[in-house]
Amino acid sequence: MNPSGQQIEITLGHQVAVITEVGATLRHYEHDGVAVLEGFGAEELPDDCRNQVCFPWVNRVATGEWSFAGRTARVGADNVVQATMNHGLARWRPFTVEEVGPHHCTMSLVLHPVPDYPYLTRFAVSYELGAWGLRVRSTVENLDDVEVPFSLGFHPYFAVTTPGLEGSWLQIPAQRYVEVDERLLPTGATPAVEATPLDFRESRVVDGSVLDVTYTDLVRDASGMFTATLRDAHGYEVQVSQDEAYPYFQAFSGDTLSPARRRTALALEPMTAPANALRTGRGRIALAPGATWSGVWGARRSA
Repeated sequence: MNPSGQQIEITLGHQVAVITEVGATLRHYEHDGVAVLEGFGAEELPDDCRNQVCFPWVNRVATGEWSFAGRTARVGADNVVQATMNHGLARWRPFTVEEVGPHHCTMSLVLHPVPDYPYLTRFAVSYELGAWGLRVRSTVENLDDVEVPFSLGFHPYFAVTTPGLEGSWLQIPAQRYVEVDERLLPTGATPAVEATPLDFRESRVVDGSVLDVTYTDLVRDASGMFTATLRDAHGYEVQVSQDEAYPYFQAFSGDTLSPARRRTALALEPMTAPANALRTGRGRIALAPGATWSGVWGARRSA
């Protein structure tokens, strides 16, 4: 058995995507034989949160206790140095395959209360291929009898056709970024990107830019979609879009990864909130009993 469980392949024309049972992870996505994602093998575990789903919190939350709706969470640590728990709980859980078609699949997870997160929720995610590329719809349902807090994000690493990111151009039309401390937890400040090295409102090369930053105050089109664009030195371009359910966007250039993975892809991450949202409340979503939340993001490759 593969460590990530069942492998679900969906195709449309020259697009191929593979989603795993464990974590409902987008393990592979290619278009015209060109990798859109830097994925991992069926026999491997995803390293560095590679293309995983981050639920019921995104990015990281500080260890220790926090309370909401009369319940207290007691958060452990998988990053002992920074005393944080990173990328939620769902990414290592087996999902139920609800529906599979030629071009789409839907998977779900009932997340039962645990000390780190004492709430009952159902999370479902649908991957669909179309003329627009890949579309990902997520739904969160409160199965509990109290209000449930959460944040959600995805951690896809987008591939380039060159040996590394150097020579690539990046555009992130965002007005502000989230300032963080030495533990990579938000300070509460959201400075303007103008006149800083983090300003990618106009497309420019990423050479020398070390990115591990959350953007906000996103610039959207008339339909409410925000779109970031990565174009490599060979002219291959990927566009990552997200609807208004995702007010935050993370860019991570991988400078802290192992040498083999360092700056070989760019993580462009749709997020509903910045780090530590379950504690601070900034960006935190609170669902009433029986209520449902949904959001959509997508990616497409062009040359």
